[in-house]
Amino acid sequence: MRFDNAEESIAYIRSKTDFDPEFGLILGTGLGNLSDEIEVVHQFDYAKIPHFSISTVESHKSKLIFGFLAGRKVVAMAGRFHYYEGYSAAEVTFPLIVLKKLGIKRLFISNAAGSVNPSIYAGDLVLVRDHINLTPDNPLRGINDERLGPRFPDMLHAYDHEGNKKVLALASTLGIKLHEGVYLGLQGPNMETPAEYKFAHIIGADVLGMSTVSEVIMAKYLSLPLFVFSIATNRCYPLDEIGVSTVEEVIKMAQKSGVTLSKLIKEILLTL
Repeated sequence: MRFDNAEESIAYIRSKTDFDPEFGLILGTGLGNLSDEIEVVHQFDYAKIPHFSISTVESHKSKLIFGFLAGRKVVAMAGRFHYYEGYSAAEVTFPLIVLKKLGIKRLFISNAAGSVNPSIYAGDLVLVRDHINLTPDNPLRGINDERLGPRFPDMLHAYDHEGNKKVLALASTLGIKLHEGVYLGLQGPNMETPAEYKFAHIIGADVLGMSTVSEVIMAKYLSLPLFVFSIATNRCYPLDEIGVSTVEEVIKMAQKSGVTLSKLIKEILLTL
């Protein structure tokens, strides 16, 4: 069904544009403004694309944008879908099947996250090297379609470790502080309790959030290489440094650090 639905999505998109993107971007909280830097060739409201969901998060634009960024041909999801919005993991990740069918050769994913590593402060950038999945759904659950990917994809190389090394070196050259760490995926939409932050720290997470993990699973299933970046928007460990977090503060911090992350992503595109 997802294969056929993606074919219908592609048919609609191709009826409007023949633009062939090289790279895909999922612009999470804080990177929505990167879409303003794209030299737009064509854009679609999610609501008009067959089988696409609609983002209900205020800071997400709900547009699929085709154009040029740093001289490279990209397609950007200006806004993602989340499990906590009421969508299944399969619905959240359906657009990745469409991006793959559009011909992208690498995906960039961004998110806002809380830090449970005492060395990572609010405003810091984190290049994700692995994840821990505590979300209650899996995008691959159900009857498998071998036209898309294998029944039991191995997640050992879900993240591009050699590519990460190059990105870390590039960030250092640019004078950009960039950590590498483990992302913990949770359901949301509530912020976590102090005990949950402590648990996340104990089990080896560096940052935690309410997205991304299902997208990475789907990308691996589709044999789609990726880079994942988190913006640490609030400090959640040590426990005596935790303060009350508001959505407004998270968005403000993400937008501030998103400027630096946007610069880094454009520099990476120039090297690929």
